[in-house]
Amino acid sequence: MRTPTANTVTTAFRRRYGASPLHLLLVLASFALACYAGLRLLQGDTLGVAVWFVGAALLHDLVLLPLYAVTDLAVQRVLGPRSGEGRPRVGVNYVRVPAFVSGVLLLVYWPLVLQQVGRYTITTGLPADVFLGRWLLITACLFAASAAVLAVRLWNGGKGARKARARARAQARARERARGAGE
Repeated sequence: MRTPTANTVTTAFRRRYGASPLHLLLVLASFALACYAGLRLLQGDTLGVAVWFVGAALLHDLVLLPLYAVTDLAVQRVLGPRSGEGRPRVGVNYVRVPAFVSGVLLLVYWPLVLQQVGRYTITTGLPADVFLGRWLLITACLFAASAAVLAVRLWNGGKGARKARARARAQARARERARGAGE
């Protein structure tokens, strides 16, 4: 009788579960951490937390999701038609990524950016009027860096395409010479 090796057990587990045992362990650990955080969060103002959670979900699903879906569609239309395989053009992601990072920064720091800080200056001793300018500067830098990466990618891609066209022309000339020599 053959005893199963660790490799065959892992392979059988992957076949049934769809991923490695480490993946399952990490998912279970993240669920345990989320449950612990949820229980700690609900120990305070349970009704307030529940209202905030439902309100945030409704705000996201009914307002923000349609807003950024329409914005993404507009960006795709501005940048041109989809590629032959049905994927959006390459340039779309160079707008999506800095917009996403900027949006997350605004979401996290919106009270400071919009100067709705209450006693922030008194409590911290730091000025609260610099965050809008800093957020705008970070956003501009993100879009500038994204544009620079896109320009480099297009430049390098253009070099390859030019070389491929030159190679194709040289091969066509060589075929024409071979035909002319064969006659």
